[in-house]
Amino acid sequence: MVRKLLLICGILSPVLYAVADVLAGMQWEGYSFRDQTISELGAIGAPSRPLFAVLLLVVYGLMVAFGAGIWKAAEGNRRLQVVGGLLFGLGVMSLTVGQFASMRLRGTEQGLAGAMHLVEGMVAMLMIFTAMGIAATAFGTRFRLYTIATIVLTLGFGAWSGLDAPQIGQGLATPWVGVKERIFWYGYESWFIVLAIVLLRAKAREGE
Repeated sequence: MVRKLLLICGILSPVLYAVADVLAGMQWEGYSFRDQTISELGAIGAPSRPLFAVLLLVVYGLMVAFGAGIWKAAEGNRRLQVVGGLLFGLGVMSLTVGQFASMRLRGTEQGLAGAMHLVEGMVAMLMIFTAMGIAATAFGTRFRLYTIATIVLTLGFGAWSGLDAPQIGQGLATPWVGVKERIFWYGYESWFIVLAIVLLRAKAREGE
């Protein structure tokens, strides 16, 4: 039962992230889901930052639990243990380093916090895509193909939205960057949900 509850956290974490995105964006009058990034909701000085930060503490706490659940479900499967360890580490990093690695409002000097935000983001993406690549080899062909397609989609939209970074730093308009980034973000967030469901079904077939 504990293992099942931990795996369910892999569904709850992405869902709560989407809720945090919507609620924080609604709290910031004038915020554009189409033309602004998710990171701006947690930017230093943003009116949405307090609510967004609190909700993300829960989001990443659930991710830590999910990583622990994958580790427990692995039962000696080294590949799944690595996946669980990576996602556990992702949650811990986001709960610790991530609290100090926030960008500043667009058009302002980013300083050390902005630089830390970029570095933390790159490390997080490395951990996520490594976990996805390893997990793709642990299950059947359909999950492998789905994972490969997700990686291609997210990397493509992530790179596309990243092209707008200089304009954000300069405080310039960035049409559709919010849409591009959210396709990137929710692409791999959805993968967490699918992975959790695959693991839950596997354990159900084993009679747990």
